[in-house]
Amino acid sequence: MRVEELLAAAREGLDRLGPAEASAAQAGGALLVDIRYAALRERDGLVPGALVVERNELEWRLDPQCEHRAAEATGHGLRVVVICNEGYASSLAAASLRLLGLHRATDLAGGFQAWRAAGLPVDTGDVTVAGT
Repeated sequence: MRVEELLAAAREGLDRLGPAEASAAQAGGALLVDIRYAALRERDGLVPGALVVERNELEWRLDPQCEHRAAEATGHGLRVVVICNEGYASSLAAASLRLLGLHRATDLAGGFQAWRAAGLPVDTGDVTVAGT
């Protein structure tokens, strides 16, 4: 299997959201989770209210049954929207969360760059990472 095929398979089960849809989902109680690495967050800023979780910790922080979960990981029915830089890694991450039972997990098509291009708010202040 090639990475393009893996990505296509991951996206088959996702109801991917555009920036306006992700913003509306957040307003409706969805948890936006930013998995971009620190240099990108520092360079470009954050989606206000998004939980920052390093990609290598995502499953541990979002699994509601894990002792290392973030306080925001309240249950398997939680609506989670994963955000990466351009919308590729987030699709794979959302598919992984679905395997953990977070059946409403999805991602932001186009990632943070699409959010910013849509003119949605960006916070360039201090960044707090879950678990720190």
